[in-house]
Amino acid sequence: MSTIRVAFLGTCGGFQHALLEYAEAVWGVNRPAHAETEPEAADPVIAPLSCELVEARGDILFRPESRIAAIYGATSTTEVYHCRYGPGARYAGRLEAGPLRASGRDRSGEVRVVELEGHPFYFGTLYQPERWALEGRVHPLVTAFLDAAGAAATR
Repeated sequence: MSTIRVAFLGTCGGFQHALLEYAEAVWGVNRPAHAETEPEAADPVIAPLSCELVEARGDILFRPESRIAAIYGATSTTEVYHCRYGPGARYAGRLEAGPLRASGRDRSGEVRVVELEGHPFYFGTLYQPERWALEGRVHPLVTAFLDAAGAAATR
């Protein structure tokens, strides 16, 4: 996956499906399951969140050395969610190390942001930065995505 240089920003469902693809392609998970479409799956890669985040705001703490912290120019933020699913417990643990790793967590330690090291711009967020537009604001991650897409187009 890291050989593809197209800018990627997956939010909510995009985060979930990127993790499903990564689980299959990199972790070797045969038929990775999403609990929303396979509620009976024994070990879903994407599972119901311990607390639904529907129209909820929550704090996110970034790894200080992460690229997302650099984009925000901060080590934390408050974001808006409309999400019910995230990494299953066993798979969230795999995001501690490796190229795809957690770079943002909520205050209880749940994964909320991942980034792919070695890729020019590859982020997944369970929150939805695009929702800032509903308040007439421009989100720094969306701006960074557009900049990265523009840079990729000129290469």
